[in-house]
Amino acid sequence: MSTLPTWDLDPIYPGCTSKEFQHDLRWVVASSQELEANLEDTKKDLKDMLSQYELILDHLENLDAYSAACLTTDTANEEYLRAVSQTEEASLMVQHMQVAFLNVLATRTEEIARRSAEGGDLAPYRFPLSELLEEQRHLMSEELEDLANDLGRSGTDAFSRLQEALSSSVSTAWDDQTEKTVIQLRNEAFNADRTIRRKAFEKELEIWKAYEVAFASSLNGVKGTTITLDARRGYDSPLDRSLMQSRINRPILDALITTLEKNLPLFRGYLQNKAKMLGLDSCAFYDLFAPVGKEALHFSYEEAHTFIVQQFSAFDPEMGKFADHAFKAHWIDPESRKGKVGGAYDTAFPLAKQSRILSNFDFTYNGVSTLAHELGHAWHDHVVLQKSNLLRSYPMTLAETASIFSEFLVFQGALEKSSSEGRLALIEHFLQDATQVCVDILSRYYFENAVFSERKRGDLSASAFSALMEDAQKKTYGDGLSIYHPYMWAVKGHYYSSDFSFYNYPYAFGQLFALGLWAQSKQAGTDFPASYKKLLGATGSLPAAEVAGLAGIDLTDVSFWQEAMGVIASYAEEFAHGVSD
Repeated sequence: MSTLPTWDLDPIYPGCTSKEFQHDLRWVVASSQELEANLEDTKKDLKDMLSQYELILDHLENLDAYSAACLTTDTANEEYLRAVSQTEEASLMVQHMQVAFLNVLATRTEEIARRSAEGGDLAPYRFPLSELLEEQRHLMSEELEDLANDLGRSGTDAFSRLQEALSSSVSTAWDDQTEKTVIQLRNEAFNADRTIRRKAFEKELEIWKAYEVAFASSLNGVKGTTITLDARRGYDSPLDRSLMQSRINRPILDALITTLEKNLPLFRGYLQNKAKMLGLDSCAFYDLFAPVGKEALHFSYEEAHTFIVQQFSAFDPEMGKFADHAFKAHWIDPESRKGKVGGAYDTAFPLAKQSRILSNFDFTYNGVSTLAHELGHAWHDHVVLQKSNLLRSYPMTLAETASIFSEFLVFQGALEKSSSEGRLALIEHFLQDATQVCVDILSRYYFENAVFSERKRGDLSASAFSALMEDAQKKTYGDGLSIYHPYMWAVKGHYYSSDFSFYNYPYAFGQLFALGLWAQSKQAGTDFPASYKKLLGATGSLPAAEVAGLAGIDLTDVSFWQEAMGVIASYAEEFAHGVSD
């Protein structure tokens, strides 16, 4: 097995202490001060102000993405921690400027309406400017916003870093000779040996139990702060703020959640069939990712590279060429190692107009699918990075479209080349992922709703968090599982973000929206890649309903979501037939 590469960040910055990185830190601060000082100048053209504002955001995004990328590969590195802190300090100046900038925009609403109307020189900025004005209506005073941003560094942000550091580094004895981190234990969920899966699950729970007080204190701090600040900013609830950030409304969310709830029996039936395939009476949580089928799906990293490029190229040669470049230019850090965070993500660097991908590649089909997912994000970045900041910043709901669409491309390619036994294993893997995105995501949505409701009355104990988590899993998985995971609230770092609450339903949105687009692609034929790219390009400058409208989709129509769910149902039916044969 060849040695896995590490990513190359040198084209972004030579290092966190490099003159280039430090120069940009100083530039961000100085430019923010300069722009803020000139905001009251009525002779300053609005378009020029917007351009300077966007350039500052680009530089800060570059700094933030770079320092975070460094830290996530080595969470205990003091140099990286210092760089993150320096970036946060610079961001305080930007955040101060942003409050002043939004307040000035609010004094020029008539000009904005005129110039952003059809035919105006700011027409492309119609929605982003309206969004900024809506955000301004929810601002506290400048002094309170400054205080909230400053306290966030030592409050919610610190709690988030604590969760990330602990969950990436704590370990336990596996046997007399070996220790395993919690990330390595979680990777054993894909092991074909149920004895190993159960052992890893039990040891993982022991770790979360040992650190539950720290995790509970962190989550209480994050959710308590979120409740306070969202109320002071005039939001009815954290969910309402999340919906605004997601660029959807309640009717759209209700249509999505209704569809997920209606189809829970579909997923429970799949899990019961999986249990039969595994020779079990019922699945436990540690069986969710157990491989099914006689053909082992293993890939070297080089094979993953070739396979993904082939599938992307079959859909769109330009997309395939992009993925090939990402591999060859070392944009990906695939190795799992101590100190590196678990999971996977894509991050964009606007100044270099490049992306980087972190993963923990495990040489399975799941590892290939994850790479395809993140490369989908990177492709989305590639499409929008040619635009200015306010025209390319897309919400979480639409962020998952390209990633899940890309996963599905790889899935289709794998099906075409598989034997009957291999096909069953691939379909089961697809259903695994769909269950996570539809069922587990719904449980996380229920959990977070419950946490916000309970947290208003005071701090929750670790056991209370676990009880809410298990209750949410029982509501969604139902009799599809016999053993649940009460500590998923400690596992998932998304809960520890105060900037974006309900970091869950956007994944289900993306899954079904992408599958709905896939169904359309089968009818559109060779013209679809171009229209798909156009749709991705619009995700930063339009609300989700208008982006969907480009493809003739009504997001409040339950029938659209159910049609997308029908793609999953077709594979669940095929899997059921395979089990009974």
